Amino acid sequence: MKLSVNTLARHRAAGAAFAALALGAGAVGCSKGAGDESPALTPAAAVAKAAKKTDEITSLHYRMKGQVPEEGRVTGEASMSMKPLAMSMKMTAEDQATDGPVEIRLVDKAMYIGGGAKAAKEMDGKSWIKFDMSALGADKELSANQLGGGQADKNPATDSTFLTGSKDLKKVGTETVDGVKTTHYKGTVPLDAFRKSLKSQDKDTREKREKALDQYTKMGIDSLTMDMWIDGQDHTKQFRMRGTADKGPLDLTITFLDYNKPVTVTAPPAKDTVDLAEMMKGAQQG
Repeated sequence: MKLSVNTLARHRAAGAAFAALALGAGAVGCSKGAGDESPALTPAAAVAKAAKKTDEITSLHYRMKGQVPEEGRVTGEASMSMKPLAMSMKMTAEDQATDGPVEIRLVDKAMYIGGGAKAAKEMDGKSWIKFDMSALGADKELSANQLGGGQADKNPATDSTFLTGSKDLKKVGTETVDGVKTTHYKGTVPLDAFRKSLKSQDKDTREKREKALDQYTKMGIDSLTMDMWIDGQDHTKQFRMRGTADKGPLDLTITFLDYNKPVTVTAPPAKDTVDLAEMMKGAQQG
C-alpha cells in the first residue's frame, strides 16, 4: 500500500472526528404544517418542553452545515438509529477539497470510513477502512474518541437540552424553516454553570448531559451561543451552536428532515474493505 497505516488512518479519521461532533449537535423535529406553540408558554417553558421530547427519539435524519475546529467548513447529511445503534453519513470538508467527500457507516459495532475512488488508489483497490469499535484504544493515536466512536453511542438530541441552562433566553420571533413554521429562541450557556445545575436532575438525565458536555469542554469551549427553532409539536426543527474552541471556531447548524422512521444501514462489501486490525498486524510484522 502507498500509505502507512497511521497516515491513512489519520487521513480518514478526520472525517469521523467531524462525524462525532455532528452527531453530538442538535435536536429533532419535522412536523409539516405545524403552527406556533401555545402563546402561554414562556421561552424557558417552550425550550424545556422541546428538551423533554428528546427522550422519545428513536431515529433521525438531518442535514448539517457550518464550521468546526480544525476541519473548517463542512456540509453533510446523515441518518441514525438509536436502537439498534446504526448510522450512515456523507459529508464534505469544504476547505479540504482534495480529500473529496467521505462516507461513514456505523453498523454491528463497527465503523466504516470510505473515500471512493481516491481512497481505492491508495489502498490497492479497497475504498473502505473498517474499525472494530470494541477493539480500539490500544494505540492512543487511533482511539475511539478520535475515530468518532466516543460520541456515537449517545442520542444526538441531548446537546439541544443545553439551552435550558441559559439565563438570557429570549424569543426572537416566528420563522419558516424548510417549509415548517417555527418559533426561534436564542440564549448563551456557560458550560460550567450548566454542569453544576445538573446535580438536581435524575441520574440517567444527568449522565447523558454530562457526557455530551464533555466533548465541548475538551475542545476548550467555555460558553455556547445557541439558537433553536421549535415547531408547533414542540420538536426542534433546526438548531445552531456557536463557540470558540482551542483550535478554532465552532458554528454548526443542523436541520432535521424527519425522525422516528426506520433507518437501515448495511456494511460495505468485504471485497472493498480493509480491516484496520489486519493492517496494523501486517505493519508490525513488516
